[in-house]
Amino acid sequence: MLLTIFVVVPFLAVLAAGFVAWGWGLRWSDVVLTVAFFSLTAHGITIGFHRYFTHGSFKARRPLRIALAIVGSLAIEGPLIRWVADHRRHHAYSDAAGDPHSPWRYGEGFWALLKGLGWAHVGWMYDVEQTSRQKFAPDLLNDPDLVRVSDAFPSLVAVSVLAPALLGGLLTWSWQGALSALFWASFVRIALVHHVTWSINSVCHVWGKHPFKARDHSGNVAWLALFSGGESWHNLHHADPTCARHGVLPGQLDTSARIIRWFEQFGWASDVRWPKPERLAARRN
Repeated sequence: MLLTIFVVVPFLAVLAAGFVAWGWGLRWSDVVLTVAFFSLTAHGITIGFHRYFTHGSFKARRPLRIALAIVGSLAIEGPLIRWVADHRRHHAYSDAAGDPHSPWRYGEGFWALLKGLGWAHVGWMYDVEQTSRQKFAPDLLNDPDLVRVSDAFPSLVAVSVLAPALLGGLLTWSWQGALSALFWASFVRIALVHHVTWSINSVCHVWGKHPFKARDHSGNVAWLALFSGGESWHNLHHADPTCARHGVLPGQLDTSARIIRWFEQFGWASDVRWPKPERLAARRN
């Protein structure tokens, strides 16, 4: 029930966004808060949950490690340890039997692929057969701080939903500002983060270019790069999963990699697995 609420309600908010903007207008505080919370939580997923916790693309000092776990949880895509276990399982069986969210699970015909896209985008989360955390994320289960953050997911959901409303009310000093921020910076923002992330599972495993060798259908989808923080350069990611930069070719925007570089420069991150020319050359098609 709760999963349905957090899938359907934000999506309905996106559908209603045009009518709300037409009737109420869009406050400057709404724009600032929506962009800020989208950037924060989306990069919490791409840098924290994905490149750091799932693939170990860099080492993080303890405060950064905990901060990434908390900020990624604010994206409301599930508890940290379950998210990581699911994604590691995806890489273990990518686009084959055992992959929790492959769009090719029903076959390659038009209707089979259409059904598969729905499954890969959101349907898989309703699967009662959850991935074994003991098998796919034992390292996270052995970290008490990360277990506490993962167990605190319901509270972090409340923070993610209510913090924009509180800030919107304080910035405008009005209940209207709080409600407007709740609509835009909470519901609409959550939906956008969700569907951008889910599009990596669905869109990037059906369409896109394949400049690198991978054992699955992962492709590079350029138009998703800005919104996904560079995650949509998905073909390289599956060709070299631990690489900290996914957009490795000229002109490929990867804001997640840029932020990881800043972490490294500040001394918060080390042993970053930056792309190496010889590794890239060995993986080129």
